[in-house]
Amino acid sequence: MNRQLRKSVVLVAVGAVVAAAVAKELRKPSMARTWTGRVFGLPYDFRRPTLERMSREFWDPDSDALFTPHAFGVGYGLNLARVTRVLRRSR
Repeated sequence: MNRQLRKSVVLVAVGAVVAAAVAKELRKPSMARTWTGRVFGLPYDFRRPTLERMSREFWDPDSDALFTPHAFGVGYGLNLARVTRVLRRSR
């Protein structure tokens, strides 16, 4: 598979996941919409991002999770606090 085709497949897949998450929220009554949840096993959060949530996505020293839900969008971010702990232990 060439590079352009792979890129197109990834973009279509990402678009489908985002569309599914939005559709899931829009099927709910307007007062029940949280704009957060899971679709196809992936977390999503379409609320306005806050500095606290954005920071926690990439730096959450209280969590042992390597991957944390995105502060905005679909999928995961990397918990650099966990990475740092692992690297320090390996020295």
